[in-house]
Amino acid sequence: MKSGQHARLARVRHIVVLRPNALGDFMFCLPALHALKHSYPEARLSYIGLPWHAAFLQGRPGPVDAVAIMPPYAGMGVGGPDDADPCAVEAFVENLRQSGIDLAVQLFGGGRHANPFIRRLGARLTVGMCAGDAEPLDRNVRHEGVVNRRLQLLEVAALAGAAAWPMRRELDVTGDDLAQAARLLPPARDGPLVLLQPGASDPRRRWPVRRFAALADVLVREGAAVAVNGTQEEAPLVRELIGAMRRPAIDLSGKVSLAALCGIVARCALVVSNDTGPLHLALALGTPAVGIYWLTNLIESAPLRQHGHRAAVSLRVHCPVCGEENIRTRCAHDASFVDDVTQDEVNALALGLLRDGRAKDGRHAVTGASGGAAAGSRFCG
Repeated sequence: MKSGQHARLARVRHIVVLRPNALGDFMFCLPALHALKHSYPEARLSYIGLPWHAAFLQGRPGPVDAVAIMPPYAGMGVGGPDDADPCAVEAFVENLRQSGIDLAVQLFGGGRHANPFIRRLGARLTVGMCAGDAEPLDRNVRHEGVVNRRLQLLEVAALAGAAAWPMRRELDVTGDDLAQAARLLPPARDGPLVLLQPGASDPRRRWPVRRFAALADVLVREGAAVAVNGTQEEAPLVRELIGAMRRPAIDLSGKVSLAALCGIVARCALVVSNDTGPLHLALALGTPAVGIYWLTNLIESAPLRQHGHRAAVSLRVHCPVCGEENIRTRCAHDASFVDDVTQDEVNALALGLLRDGRAKDGRHAVTGASGGAAAGSRFCG
């Protein structure tokens, strides 16, 4: 066996994966989860996550068989530093230990807090990421620097003997997703549906709202129906965008559950978004998407499959307010680092993807495929 290659573990019945974090982070780990399930198809895969993981993955086809909800735990972003209950954590660990774990996989981060937790589970083999100050597992991938997170997590899966995952769609839409979407946004609309996502948790990753509004008007003139999504906290941003438009759009801010968003995105002909969770949801579902990225964010979050993905990238490295470099450190300012991405570039990328989709729909119509069949094909694995 060549150096760096690892044989599959024999008689694997239960795999546990640790990654209790946000929507985009979950999308990043889907290729690794698929690779593990592809290589160990008979094993039960339990995902240690958050309540939203349990709700979103309930009844959803895919590699995850069950979700174990992580109790508050210091250093892993679950609750505050004073919320951890040692008794609850001990009971949680013991319950997992009693289930019998063959393979425990740490996909959360550098491992300073996560690796000791993983070791407590009593698995036959532990694998994961390991920073310089972290306790090592049985097999480790170095955690440092700016890297593509999806590839890094696939490398962790390879430590467990997981073969290369066949490149296919990462996430399935369910009937409940589509039903929730239909109740919120009835499908009987003229023209293709386009979703815009002007928010992002880090303000530096936000493209200017006025440019999203100008793009929206271009898309409406192209015949599209435009919907604008955001959290309840982002509702003022969404209203600002729609207010700056010359044509009407649909305000979804604060109204959309994650399942409904999944159903809406699956129906879309196009998503245009800052680098945030809904962008990566669209890419996982196979919906064409234009992502607006800051330089290092594209390196870290670029999808593995590039079909239907277009990237508009800012190469700015210095803060436009104080001039400080923000690659190795972060200054105190929240000014946009992507506002030098031009209107013309994003317009051209969005129109190109939208027109490509129309051309394909036209070819399907000529060959006799119904619109419903063509749309349904997007959701197949």
